[in-house]
Amino acid sequence: MAAPSALILLLVPVLLLVPVLASMAATGTASFDLRAELNHPYAGSPLSRYEMVREATSASKARRAWTAARLAKACGRGGSGGTTSAPDVPVTRVGRSLYTVTVGVGTPPQRHTLVHDTGSDLVWVFCKLVGGAATPTDPLYDPDKSSSFAAVPCDGKLCREGGFESKNCSRNRCLYTYAYGGGRTYGELASEVFTFGAHHKVPTTLNFGCGRFLKGDIFNASGFLGLSPDKLSFVTQLKIPRFSYCLTPYTDRKSGHMFFGAMADLSRYRTTGPIQTTSLINNRVGINIYYIVPLIGVSIGAKKLDIPASSFDATFVDSGYTTGALTAPALDALKEALVDALKLPRRSSSDPDYDFCFQLPRGVPMEAVPAPPLVYHFEGGAAMVLPRESYLAEPSPGEMCLVIGVDSQPVIGNFQQQNMHVLFDVQNQKFSFAPTQCDQI
Repeated sequence: MAAPSALILLLVPVLLLVPVLASMAATGTASFDLRAELNHPYAGSPLSRYEMVREATSASKARRAWTAARLAKACGRGGSGGTTSAPDVPVTRVGRSLYTVTVGVGTPPQRHTLVHDTGSDLVWVFCKLVGGAATPTDPLYDPDKSSSFAAVPCDGKLCREGGFESKNCSRNRCLYTYAYGGGRTYGELASEVFTFGAHHKVPTTLNFGCGRFLKGDIFNASGFLGLSPDKLSFVTQLKIPRFSYCLTPYTDRKSGHMFFGAMADLSRYRTTGPIQTTSLINNRVGINIYYIVPLIGVSIGAKKLDIPASSFDATFVDSGYTTGALTAPALDALKEALVDALKLPRRSSSDPDYDFCFQLPRGVPMEAVPAPPLVYHFEGGAAMVLPRESYLAEPSPGEMCLVIGVDSQPVIGNFQQQNMHVLFDVQNQKFSFAPTQCDQI
């Protein structure tokens, strides 16, 4: 799931949806075939490369808290509200690292930029109905100016089954609260026409949250496009069989791309390495709240790390979790291997969010220091080879730090997905990936 304010840092690239096709299959069921442009979260930002990577790590802290709360609720440990207490993470530091998609909401369409998030399912926008506020780039969505807006009643399927933090019915209106780490959004569940595409306009009807933040901010975005396999998501509602995306590195500030339906086919696009495939598997708690993949091992270069198999249980892929994570035993083994491989002196970081850093040689940038690839091994033989910039970062001049954090479940986050075209074949339960120059496809 992604997260509000705190998640905002995560990658706020603006997905400016471009060429789009909607077709009818032989069965008569509409397919949603789309190519979208993912604008970089820091495009036009005055932040330095050092500030960008520091923000990313802060964002992951909030995401980690939200993930723990969500899993606790799914496992029945979250009490009546299904939440656990989250650390006091500044939510305004969570959304800037997120990629976004620009869509039209309502009839006629009102422009909104939504955070792209495979780790959450709710689709929602800032809404005048519940006291939302406009953003620097987007107007406030006003349902009174739309002829297609309709409230979802309390007995509506998604109102009854949605994984909300809390829910209340008032005058047959489905009112909800939905949490993202240190942020929360409140609103009313409704139905509306969403229009995708800059040139070829493709409208589709979705249930969504007409909402606002109770706590938090998402910078230049005005809502979320939830893409998880859970009940409320864009993918689930439209029964999209597969989708893919390719995220550009933070330091490039270039646009990436996203594809739905027939457009999501890695073989159609130029890659810089082989296309590999593994399975998507059911979540260990029996609920499809994340895209779970069968990670079975980790290597640094050619050295396979000695990590218990249980440390890889329920690894998931999340575009809203910036830096990624490993369990404590796996992370400890990785740190030990990096000390041996890098042969650089250890140092304390200037940023409290980084706890495992090395001193770079004087006057030498991180890019000039040899570092072995980090390899994630999956069931079936697929191996995701991650270059230095996908697991190490330079939060300030002279220091190189491990960005991957610790969590109860391993997470393949945005850092690991940079310049990696990833495909989620939801229909056939397959996960594919290939190294790709994401700004060139």
